[in-house]
Amino acid sequence: MKAYESVEAAERAAKMKNGDSLELNAATAAEWADKLAWSEAGLIPAIVQDVDTLEVLMVAYMNRESFLLSCEQGETVFWSRSRQSLWHKGATSGHTQPIVGMYTDCDQDTLLVQVRPAGPACHTGSPTCFFESISRTPIQKGRFEILEHLETTIRDREQERPEGAYTTYLFDQGLDKILKKIGEEASEVIIAAKNQDPDELKGEIGDLIFHLLVLMQQSKLPLDDVLDELKRRHQSPRRDQYSDQGKIKS
Repeated sequence: MKAYESVEAAERAAKMKNGDSLELNAATAAEWADKLAWSEAGLIPAIVQDVDTLEVLMVAYMNRESFLLSCEQGETVFWSRSRQSLWHKGATSGHTQPIVGMYTDCDQDTLLVQVRPAGPACHTGSPTCFFESISRTPIQKGRFEILEHLETTIRDREQERPEGAYTTYLFDQGLDKILKKIGEEASEVIIAAKNQDPDELKGEIGDLIFHLLVLMQQSKLPLDDVLDELKRRHQSPRRDQYSDQGKIKS
């Protein structure tokens, strides 16, 4: 059994194996391997990207064998140029990279591999290998990166319970206190909206989102599950119809 760094990492990996991972049969994988423009050394660069945050995690190389293994296993397998051997990412650490999708560029000489990582990509422990800044221009990450950061911080607060932290206070007080705070923050959002004060409304919505994230951690409901539900609803056909008076009863 792989030693995942956390229960959440193990759950994400399990979720991948339950239907979200790359589905490519051996014949199709072999056909693509024949199409790819391999270098003289028989390699192709693979850019690895987090499918949720769109952050570039690392760049490595694949040969034909590691490409086919990646397609077969649904996790990244590379060719180590320094060791001259296959390298199954995370085989030792548990920081595997379950593959969600794989793409090639217009010249078919570079791969983009989208993954849902089970841990940090970098040997330093950093989520991404790209953390050394050459210029002062910040890397533009996903719009909702802050939500992932907050989710991680709140999860850590629940586990570590640092003294004096507001989140620790909420978890110590329990579900009823968290629900009471959500009710208060929702009321304040309504008041701010009625006051037509954008700055006040912005702050109150931020407070409400924070307390909802606390509730989700208390209930062990991952943010990804909520986002998946929104996606499912958006993609499903709409049956309800509405008029000026509200929902039309069928």
